[in-house]
Amino acid sequence: MRALFAPILAGATFGGRLVACIGAALSIAFTALVTAMVFGDGWPAVLLVAPMGASAVLIFTVPASPLAQPWAVIGGNVISAVVGVGIASTVSSPGLASGLAVGGAILAMSLLRCLHPPGGAAALTAVMGGHAVTTTDWMFPLMPVGINAVILTAAGVVFHHLSGHSYPHRPVSGLQMPAGPQAEGIPHPEDLDAALADLGETFDIGRDDLELLFDRVRAHGAMRRGSEKFAGRR
Repeated sequence: MRALFAPILAGATFGGRLVACIGAALSIAFTALVTAMVFGDGWPAVLLVAPMGASAVLIFTVPASPLAQPWAVIGGNVISAVVGVGIASTVSSPGLASGLAVGGAILAMSLLRCLHPPGGAAALTAVMGGHAVTTTDWMFPLMPVGINAVILTAAGVVFHHLSGHSYPHRPVSGLQMPAGPQAEGIPHPEDLDAALADLGETFDIGRDDLELLFDRVRAHGAMRRGSEKFAGRR
């Protein structure tokens, strides 16, 4: 039963998830508060959009993910909202418009290197949001979507800095790697690319992080073998 509720992502811990819950709760509340303070009195539509909840999950639970980086959060949400508003203004069928908006958002985010799953929700909200969107029209991607995304991302940067995480994420090795040519046991970058091509899948981890992970595995293995060898001599 305990294993059933264990975190399923590599490196995840229950304590880390609790910290993520606190960060997401504080940041969403902060985003809503600041947006309301700046735009509340005269703004005719919604002040906080639902995709921000999904963005918060990524920012605070998987801050190392390429899908959770600042450009992905801000660009992905804004660009998807632009696509959604554009589709909604040209396609009269709600069902068809919804499909085209989400598909178009994925294409746009992929081309602009800001793939962010909540962007699909932002595009769909632009189509199906009703009065909350129609009253703002082409302003919707900037306000509330863009403003929400910027505030939420800024809150994420501050929170992760205070909690000791790297965000925006930058792979940093804490172990000394051997100098010189490709060390024994460390995959060559071309071999890594070939292996990824063989699998034919997209993984939620940056390529630099994959290389760093292999480096650290090799370094820990070398230290373990050295310790075992030293212990065997005693």
